[in-house]
Amino acid sequence: MLLDLLASSDIASDLIERTSSTMRVQEIVRLSLAPAFLLAGIGAVMNVMMARLIWVAGRIERLEERLSKDRPTREQRELARLRRRRRLVQRAVVFSTAAALSICVVIIMLFISAFIRPQIGTLIAGAWIATMGFLTTGLVHFARETLVASAGQSDKATPDDGS
Repeated sequence: MLLDLLASSDIASDLIERTSSTMRVQEIVRLSLAPAFLLAGIGAVMNVMMARLIWVAGRIERLEERLSKDRPTREQRELARLRRRRRLVQRAVVFSTAAALSICVVIIMLFISAFIRPQIGTLIAGAWIATMGFLTTGLVHFARETLVASAGQSDKATPDDGS
């Protein structure tokens, strides 16, 4: 019944005509593979970011518990550095999530573009550029976090006994 209703309308018949071409659908699937692989890569990087964020948050909690008893200067510096790391990783995750969402929009628009008359190539290009901007910003924040982490490791290597 639904198919009969769709078949009787001009819009539905036009859509069916455009999607009936296996070659057209195959081409769109082929074009969407690169963004899909990018999405998988973003997911893998976000997994690393989340693991770091969880570790940093746990370390902050342990230090805050210890600092409530006494206030050693070295641990206060470490706590400040850990809070900075947490902010950087949180921003990296937010921008990477935005990149993942915008790459999903790119894939959706690729499929839609094959079946509509108005050309939306400019919108797809804009979404792709936004994806790269979000991803770059997220990776820059993540790189900054690793630099802060490595600077903290070098501080721990030097004794803090005042001599």
